[in-house]
Amino acid sequence: MKAILFDFDGTLANTLPVVKHAFQTTFQTFDGKSLSEEEVISMFGPSETDIIRQNLEHQAKNDAIETYYEAYEKNHARLVHKNKDIHALLRSLKNDPGLKVGIVTGKARRSLDLSLEALGMDHFFDVIITGDDVERPKPDPEGIQQALSVVKVSSDQAMFLGDSDADIEAGLAANVYTIGVQWLPEYQTADFKQQPHRILKRMEEFNIL
Repeated sequence: MKAILFDFDGTLANTLPVVKHAFQTTFQTFDGKSLSEEEVISMFGPSETDIIRQNLEHQAKNDAIETYYEAYEKNHARLVHKNKDIHALLRSLKNDPGLKVGIVTGKARRSLDLSLEALGMDHFFDVIITGDDVERPKPDPEGIQQALSVVKVSSDQAMFLGDSDADIEAGLAANVYTIGVQWLPEYQTADFKQQPHRILKRMEEFNIL
């Protein structure tokens, strides 16, 4: 393997609580809707800004987007905590001169940068593809293919790790070794619709093939 690509929310950071809180705050404020966690997760795929533009009934879309980011940043320290095992894993991968390490996420660049800086993770990655960088979000393989193009690694020398059905479908469609992870306290999918090459429930099980 020459490239290890990760999803972010629910894979590299336990950010799902703050994501869900920010969406619930936004839709309650502008539409008067009390969204359940399941309803929030069902909208995942596009970036946060696109989710709001596509699903919010209120016309003040830009104001709602700003409310989302304000809630995300304000509550990040309370709801998201550093994970020493994730840091150790990324550090070991980054220190391998034969590997490229990257993120392929549906998150917008703005919220990803907030989380990476808050968690001290912004120096680990050779390539980052966000929801702002693609026309077709996961489960389309476009983001993974973009990342591999940037680091100049072929699909048969790459792996992608993610926690959602969209991640698994994207990885398989990109013809990379695809791993489903359920190693953080909160993750998106308990039973994958498509079977990944491997499922990891503990970080200690991870190894480079």
